Amino acid sequence: MAIHHDLTSSQAADRLAIRELFDAYARCADRRDAEGQKALFTEDTRFEVYMDGPDTPPSYVLTGRESLTPVFEGLTRYARTTHFNGQSTVVLDGERATGESYTLAHHLFSEDGERKIMIAALRYLDTFVKIDSAWFFSSRSLVLDWSETRTSHQ
Repeated sequence: MAIHHDLTSSQAADRLAIRELFDAYARCADRRDAEGQKALFTEDTRFEVYMDGPDTPPSYVLTGRESLTPVFEGLTRYARTTHFNGQSTVVLDGERATGESYTLAHHLFSEDGERKIMIAALRYLDTFVKIDSAWFFSSRSLVLDWSETRTSHQ
């Protein structure tokens, strides 16, 4: 685990901007702001989803910002979602960076007249690029570590 003793003010600002990018992604998801969520990605982005864990083939792969529309708009099938972002690591390399972040995603919905909640433990493996002083996801791999669906009681 790297310990960052001597961060420059520029490196600290980049780390904060990337953390804000993680958080903006979750906020847009919870607000059903698909356009805002897509704007966090480069035009030629790559988005991979691993529903069966990291050591399996991807469940699906999307290429290009516009290909993300159905994924982000698909969140409207849930009555509510709440994404809690946890720890993250970032390795800066000039105008590029890589990172891993953890999220607990809560999805509230109704099925057969019953209120249910699906909780998913997610990890995101990311590559970032800085364009005109702003950070974007250039690739994002969503890895489902585990999930649980159960009846939700108010």
